[in-house]
Amino acid sequence: MNTPDDLLNRLDAIGCSLANHADALALIGLGSVGRELDRLDEFSDLDFFLVVRPGTKERFFTNLDWLEAAAPVVFRYRGPGAGLHVLFTDGIYAEMAIFTVAELGNAGYTPGRIVWKQPWVSESVAAPSRTPPAPATPPVEQLLGEILCNLHVGLLRFRRGERLAATREIQLYAVDRLLELAAHLEPEQAAARDPFARMRRFEQRFPQMAAHLAGFQQGYDRTPQSAAAMLDFLAARFPLNEAMVAAIRELL
Repeated sequence: MNTPDDLLNRLDAIGCSLANHADALALIGLGSVGRELDRLDEFSDLDFFLVVRPGTKERFFTNLDWLEAAAPVVFRYRGPGAGLHVLFTDGIYAEMAIFTVAELGNAGYTPGRIVWKQPWVSESVAAPSRTPPAPATPPVEQLLGEILCNLHVGLLRFRRGERLAATREIQLYAVDRLLELAAHLEPEQAAARDPFARMRRFEQRFPQMAAHLAGFQQGYDRTPQSAAAMLDFLAARFPLNEAMVAAIRELL
């Protein structure tokens, strides 16, 4: 297992390598290797942006000498858009995106930390020109309605033998709506919220709700039991439509 120092040293080494490439402009650390260093631990990965000159992105995607100067790469995957994922020989995993300055201006991201840059590049590249909007939380009534529908439809599919569809309807879609209900049930604890992924650090942010998650997601063969746990949880905390609750309990 790599230490936080290993991760930061790797990022610094990548920055030193980029200093030898005239087309590289800046390396920006994000998340726990960016401005949220207090979250960095041995389970973190490297998240960063590489900023390059226009017309040179493909070179940095296809020739990874700028990465392998820091450590050999044993796995690489180029995702859609600007994304690249790599695994180094020592187990450090990195997710990155490669942008030009103009493209970075249109990207949504949380403020990062300059790891390395050309002297003439502004420090402002580490901060987005637009702040990503906070995800809107739907009204309680809407969330409850969607969850009850998910439970009912999912149980119908389970009884029909469509266990995969039922599992997703109940243990994925209904649980997603339950996560959105958490803010209505308990105060959010101090933890860095990810504006792009509601489930990140959920256990630290909403510990009371998190204590019930195992009951809501009991696995492929226990979808009815998962649905029952959700229904009991909701019924103890909210007024629910009695007819829909009765229909769900009949399926259970």
